[in-house]
Amino acid sequence: MQMNKTEKLKGDVRRTELINWLKESSEPLSGSKLAARTNVSRQVIVQDMSLLKASGEPIMATAQGYIYMKPGNANSYTCVVAAVHSPEETLEELYTIVDHGVTVEDVTVDHPVYGDIKASLKLSNRNDVENLITSLKETNAPLLSELTDGVHTHTLSADTKEKLDKACAALRKKGYLL
Repeated sequence: MQMNKTEKLKGDVRRTELINWLKESSEPLSGSKLAARTNVSRQVIVQDMSLLKASGEPIMATAQGYIYMKPGNANSYTCVVAAVHSPEETLEELYTIVDHGVTVEDVTVDHPVYGDIKASLKLSNRNDVENLITSLKETNAPLLSELTDGVHTHTLSADTKEKLDKACAALRKKGYLL
């Protein structure tokens, strides 16, 4: 859809376009970029995504932006690992995982008051990891694991069990697994 620079897309039309853009994209689309494309605020996009998810659209918010979960996007093999390390070791932990061809689907901490707090990550390569770390630094946002003295879990996925096994062995060797 073509629009002029000052034209705002209205509710239903905007949400239809958001779905179309997400379906067409092979990369996550950030809320800021979507806001610029539709000439609305990022907060409006966040609200739109909540409405779309509530209506059953398979949209996932990741550290890199929003993605539309197409059938067949998921890897066949998954496992959950429990880890502990300092914030300074986060980059090395994540590199260790993605360098084995494994995707870091999420991170979860068990908060003493709120229970499980989970964030979708969808990190599949070093560039994804670097973007996450840069975003954390730029926003001064703490790692979730800082709420639990470094203890956290990750859901990992890969297209073969061997990749998961090798990544877990490497994490164990570095002392990151509980």
